[in-house]
Amino acid sequence: MKTTNNTILITGGASGIGLEFARQLIALDNTVIITGRDPVKLDATKLKLPKVHTFQSDVSDPEAIKTLYSRVIEQFPNLNILINNAGEMRKLDLHDKSIDLDNITREIEINLSGPVRMVQQFLPHLQRVPNAAIMNVTSGIAFVPFPLAPIYGATKSGLQSYTRSLRSQLKKDNIKVFELVAPGSNTPLNDKFAGDVDPKTMMEPDKLVAAAIKGLKKDKYQIFPGIAFILALLGRFLPSFIFNQMSKIAERSFAGSNL
Repeated sequence: MKTTNNTILITGGASGIGLEFARQLIALDNTVIITGRDPVKLDATKLKLPKVHTFQSDVSDPEAIKTLYSRVIEQFPNLNILINNAGEMRKLDLHDKSIDLDNITREIEINLSGPVRMVQQFLPHLQRVPNAAIMNVTSGIAFVPFPLAPIYGATKSGLQSYTRSLRSQLKKDNIKVFELVAPGSNTPLNDKFAGDVDPKTMMEPDKLVAAAIKGLKKDKYQIFPGIAFILALLGRFLPSFIFNQMSKIAERSFAGSNL
């Protein structure tokens, strides 16, 4: 598909991968709209990228998604690409009794329910415009359970399954459905895991996004930058081995916990 002269909405675009997507897509002469929960971060992004358009919105809130849709389509009726990038990744010890029933599902609301609701809200519009596409950002962890971040991993596996089903159902609608299987990268999302994960395995956001845009251009519906493809292979052919390695990371991290 063409990667220039589009109108693109990116959730979670004020930092990390989303911010880098905005930067590179603007450089390709696209109109780029980003969302985020924090107005301060959105204002800071506007200073960095004067051409970006910002909307404060929370993907975990269905009413906020409805409001976002109305505002965006009114101002940008040519919107043709949706990138579901917003996400949260937490290190969670499930022994921790302070994690209540609302808190434990926070990542589900952001990482899984959010993209599903965004697609459902924007789908009727995307069905009416040319060169329409949806990209959902999953993770290499979708292929391998990661006990250090158990809810995050579950959401990315779920989002991957949903994305494949979405692609199947939309194949007659001329809406291309992409999955970016992101590896670990040097973004704020992963800062809390410093010391747990080998920094050599982390990918720089600019290279990750460049690979994603290249995949879009070539109509690669599942895009594997960096070591994401290796995780997928290990998850398929050596599942016990890679799961044991992931489990050891969690055991080391939680060692000595008083929870």
